[in-house]
Amino acid sequence: MNRAELRAEGIPLPTWSKAAHGFILLVLETLNVNNWDLSVLFCTNRYIKSLNAQYRQKDEPTDVLSFPLGEMSPAGRYLAGDIVISLEALEENTRFFRVSADEELRRLLIHGILHLTGGDHSTNKMEESMLKKQEEILALVREKIL
Repeated sequence: MNRAELRAEGIPLPTWSKAAHGFILLVLETLNVNNWDLSVLFCTNRYIKSLNAQYRQKDEPTDVLSFPLGEMSPAGRYLAGDIVISLEALEENTRFFRVSADEELRRLLIHGILHLTGGDHSTNKMEESMLKKQEEILALVREKIL
């Protein structure tokens, strides 16, 4: 059984967080992983900018950051790590990419989870294998939801 904890920093926890929690569990199931623990933190651009500067030496906000832990607990659970998502950046992305907030949230959650599995990319071009996989998973889970 996988577990995900959702929290918020500097903003109230969104009302849709329960649905996001279910989506995260569906993605983990689709990836065929089990006994994972991860956390997701929703925040502002200001907060994620401070993390981006501290951990990536980039003095700018971003939409999603992942902090893989990748350790086994004494109880045999995989402590995957943390995902941080700026809801302000998510809103900016919806306008830029002309997608719904729901679709962009799903994409960012999948993106963060893929980083926790060890996935990486050097650009944001769709030719990157991790970004291709992100879109494949988005399509797969969309089919399971419908």
